Amino acid sequence: MASRTSSVSRAAALLAVTVVVGAAGALTACTPKPNGPEPVAEAFFAALATGDTGVAAELADKPTDARTALTEAWAGLQATGLDAQIMGSKYAEDTGSVLYRYTWHLPKDRTWTYDGRLNMIRDEGRWRVRWSAAGLHPDLGENQTFALRAEAPRRASVNERGGSDVLVPGYVYHYSLDARAAAGDLMPTAVAVVDALRPFDNTLDPQRLAELASSSATPMSLITLRKDDNDRVSAAIGNRPGVVITPQPEMVATDDRFAPAIINQVKQSVTDQLNGQAGWRIVSVNQNGAEVDVLNEVPGAPAPSITISLDRSVQNAAQDAVNMVGRKAMIVAIKPSTGEILAVAQNAAADADGPTATMGLYPPGSTFKIVTAGAAIDRDMATPNTLLGCPGTLDIGHRTVPNYGGFDLGTVPLSRAFASSCNTTFAELASKMPPRGLTTAAAQYGIGPDYIVDGITTVTGSVPPTVNLAERTEDGFGQGKVLVSPFGMALVAATVAAGKTPVPQLIEGRPTEITDPGAPISPKMVDGLRPMMRLVVTNGTATDLEGVGDIRGKTGEAEFEGGSHAWFAGYRGDLAFAALIVGGGSSEYAVRMCKDMFKGLPPDYLA
Repeated sequence: MASRTSSVSRAAALLAVTVVVGAAGALTACTPKPNGPEPVAEAFFAALATGDTGVAAELADKPTDARTALTEAWAGLQATGLDAQIMGSKYAEDTGSVLYRYTWHLPKDRTWTYDGRLNMIRDEGRWRVRWSAAGLHPDLGENQTFALRAEAPRRASVNERGGSDVLVPGYVYHYSLDARAAAGDLMPTAVAVVDALRPFDNTLDPQRLAELASSSATPMSLITLRKDDNDRVSAAIGNRPGVVITPQPEMVATDDRFAPAIINQVKQSVTDQLNGQAGWRIVSVNQNGAEVDVLNEVPGAPAPSITISLDRSVQNAAQDAVNMVGRKAMIVAIKPSTGEILAVAQNAAADADGPTATMGLYPPGSTFKIVTAGAAIDRDMATPNTLLGCPGTLDIGHRTVPNYGGFDLGTVPLSRAFASSCNTTFAELASKMPPRGLTTAAAQYGIGPDYIVDGITTVTGSVPPTVNLAERTEDGFGQGKVLVSPFGMALVAATVAAGKTPVPQLIEGRPTEITDPGAPISPKMVDGLRPMMRLVVTNGTATDLEGVGDIRGKTGEAEFEGGSHAWFAGYRGDLAFAALIVGGGSSEYAVRMCKDMFKGLPPDYLA
């Protein structure tokens, strides 16, 4: 009796409350009618709003039923608070009703507001709540309660510049081996598992696998497979005792051959932005937990799709071109007007060394003459028409510089020396520049500054300043201490095409950070370089590209101990590129690889 007296006393105290604000919720009351049911209703709402379902239930004619229902409602909604408001009331003799408005506060800042009617009854002059499920919601049936259901939206996809998907929501499949579930079939299962997984791991041993699985307190993790691989493996061992296959949500590539290294980096960068906002529902459930009705529904808001700048046409054409080369080969393509990275292609041989197209550093050979020629023009050392010597060899300090094969053109315009790739001409120009001359010039084209491009790791290159005359001489024709990546040389070509250094970008809407950018190239550098780079194709070292559009560029053969690298960097319209064959020898092979790329593009693409 003491417990009930205490509850009744608390309920009686609440009868005097007209406005209650608690930690969990609030009640807004209107002026009660004399002798009406509103004061008891106010006390009921005040207790319910604070989560004190016991006190609220004592104000009902069936306190046990009321308390159970009220407690289950708070739990089913996972509610953090409740605001209750009286909207009106009426009564006649011993029956009445009070109109209410409930606003439930739910996890993750959700709210649920609705109106209902609380029935009241007067017994021996005292008003009480006539308990029914309608006291919680007008559509809630007897022996029913609330349940909050969250519904994750479909994850957004990632598409390339042309609009086709490159990453979509899917599943990967995790395999594990449960020795206890396998029981007496553990050894045969281990043998079958090793056979099925041999294409992915040829180091597995059935006996060792069975022993490890037996000593593990939980199922032993084996491997995670993509869908195509899972389809083959599950057909072989999916029904074996002890083999557990668990699907796991994952963003999966639509084409494993499409720039896999870049797509994997993009996936890591954007995964957290693909989930969107979950939808949610309030449902009524019966005593068995089965859903009966939907009382409220808020649809999810899927995240917008993410676009990357890779272009399927360019990427596929570049990939096909490098795949036809036996040696390590790579091509990087950039859109000069925007800096969008259109393609990053490596063949399997290059993949063995990692992301060399964007991070590998190599001597650029004569492709670096773009930088040296631009610096000479900017310093008023020469114009494209200035006559300069192109002897077969040239002694500068203690260094003898030869032309390739020792060719001698005598005295020719700078444009001819550039098109024919005279090492001696550019060595002499570089020798007359200050120690930081080529370093400063290279930065104007993007070589040296650090670009932090979201979704891809890049290194442009390095052109160290030097007071050593021999080193500076060699730097002038891309040997010496100069090192660049194909990505860096693509930026050089894009700079000439655009008339300014573009800011490289991969993921749309994510700005690139630049450390120590160079000064802009001057108009006279652009005006001088563009026709000289065209002459390379029409009447120079890259004539094999005639017939595939207005291509402008520079060939390069960079020597190293034991061989030479084949380079070509240039642009056609709004498509700039750099191609490298590691140890490929003559630049003609890089030129041919670029020709294959252009033949694989749609006609006049970005021309």
